[in-house]
Amino acid sequence: MAFSQSKSLDDLLKDLEKAKEDTTKVGLLIDIERKYFTRNLDSALYYNTLCENLILKIKADDYKHKCYHDFVKIYHAKSDYKKALEYCLKSIKVAKNNRDRFQEATSYRAIFNIYHNLKMNDSAVKYAVKSINLTTEIGDTTNVATNYGNLTWLYMDMSQYKKAVEYGLKGIEAGEHYKDTIGLLISLNNLALCYIELHENNKAIELFKRQYIIGKKIDRPRSIRNALINLALAYYSTGAAKELEKTATLLNDYNRGVTDLDSKNRCYQYLTNAYNFIYQKEFLKAEKQLMAAMDLAKKDSLTDPLFPTYITMSQVKFSQHDFVAGNYYEEKWDSLYNLNTEQQLSEYAAELETKYEVEKKESVIHHLETEKEIQQFSLQRKNSFIIYLISGMSALIIISFLTYRNIKHKQKIQQQRITELETQQQLTATEAVLKGEEQERTRIAKDLHDGLGGILSGIKFSFTTMKGNLVMTPENQQAFERSMDMLDSSIRELRRVAHNMMPEALLRFGLDAALKDFCYEINESGAVKINYFSFGPEDVHIDQTVAITLYRIVQELINNTMKHSGASSAIVQLTKSNEQLSLTVEDDGNGFDPAILKTSKGMGWVSIKNRVDFLKGKLDVTSKEGEGTSVHIEILL
Repeated sequence: MAFSQSKSLDDLLKDLEKAKEDTTKVGLLIDIERKYFTRNLDSALYYNTLCENLILKIKADDYKHKCYHDFVKIYHAKSDYKKALEYCLKSIKVAKNNRDRFQEATSYRAIFNIYHNLKMNDSAVKYAVKSINLTTEIGDTTNVATNYGNLTWLYMDMSQYKKAVEYGLKGIEAGEHYKDTIGLLISLNNLALCYIELHENNKAIELFKRQYIIGKKIDRPRSIRNALINLALAYYSTGAAKELEKTATLLNDYNRGVTDLDSKNRCYQYLTNAYNFIYQKEFLKAEKQLMAAMDLAKKDSLTDPLFPTYITMSQVKFSQHDFVAGNYYEEKWDSLYNLNTEQQLSEYAAELETKYEVEKKESVIHHLETEKEIQQFSLQRKNSFIIYLISGMSALIIISFLTYRNIKHKQKIQQQRITELETQQQLTATEAVLKGEEQERTRIAKDLHDGLGGILSGIKFSFTTMKGNLVMTPENQQAFERSMDMLDSSIRELRRVAHNMMPEALLRFGLDAALKDFCYEINESGAVKINYFSFGPEDVHIDQTVAITLYRIVQELINNTMKHSGASSAIVQLTKSNEQLSLTVEDDGNGFDPAILKTSKGMGWVSIKNRVDFLKGKLDVTSKEGEGTSVHIEILL
């Protein structure tokens, strides 16, 4: 079903006033909503809601997918990803009921972008692969390039840059081959951003220039603005002051007279102007632009523009030797970065505190119940004694027997209570140690990132500023560039160490994603080849305490493998079955006699055993010299 897009918005609105409650009116509402989509998202949402109500009223099921998919685009553009996901799932259901595989492919293409924006990367990758396979299977050549371009963004966000570049190049090739201009623009933009992350700015600049030219040719505002904003950032990073000034002028000219420019693009325009003023050494003007960007971002709760705004303001202050203000804005950036992490850590601490209080109350209740049982039994014994005393010698024998049994029973209760108290004391001590250890890891990671990281970033910016004001020989220029590369490597290594101390993936996405990232990083280091498998944990919520404890166990086991086993490969497997969670770590190393573990005093093995005991889990070690080692852990959730 095709709708006419040739009429103007005013003509469509006039037709709507005379339209009857039928499918013609549905088509008009969709045309109007799509006209408003590039102008005013709130108006687009209003008319699409009218469209949905009419479709449900007259049961025009053939139009449902178009309406639901347009809801997805509107909510996605408004950054309301949960609402976008809700309608995307509805659109998939409609597509399956219609048995329309083109509609299904369209919805899968949207849902993996939504999951990516929701930071649910496992689901995003799953639906990305599904979308590409289905798009290829049905021969939907108009969307192949878009799929590849979106995958580039996804893998870049996961720091898998090799895959990101691979899919970006495929997207550009597919866009050119199938003459898919939109897909080509998406692939150009995302591949260029990937090159920025890899510090290959010259490659990125060429792609952004191409994106700008094509965007101008087809008059696509989104691509034009993205190209200019990102070009400005690239020129700012490379110190190309003249090109930066030209780019800022182009962006200002393009946005001039646009009354409905959204807040996000307005923020980036302020940021671009600030970059330009910084290189012109007009710092007051730069600060004014940055403050305008901050105010607008805070007003509309826009997180993305705040990150570069805070760090740029920090750099401006550092370059003016205002270290107090520089540190202030760097801390603002860091606070924004750690907002979710700190919230999750506080929730984790509150959960431990609640657990402790509940266990303490249960212990008191158990104590009172035991005392009550003893008192009741003592009363019964006295009554029995009086009765059997009157009955004579036979009563004395019975009383003696009851007394003996009572003593044994009391001893049994006391022993049981002692055992329970010892167990509780051990668990409380272990919990306190583990909690303190994780808090210390978090503190050290934050100190590294906030303290040393801030100093190194300030040094880097100062060197970059000095570079534009110095005349150097080619030899000195080469030495300077090598020094900057070494400084970049130091900053990356510091961030890697801080991340290893308290990985963000563990707190934000859970155990499965964190273990996957950990194994990927070990593979990238080349120390040992690790294959990671998981079955079922993505479908269940794993308690934060359990997740952190199991993550530390895997860290210790893999460290032992790399240090002592001589293994070339290892397997880490996480399985959820019913209410049981199983963790297996195997390697093909030298192996050893497991009997030595009974007398082992090494901190590594003691730490692993204490953590398993804390989880009340089962630990099984299978190893033989020359045949590798397998460690299997089972816990009940």
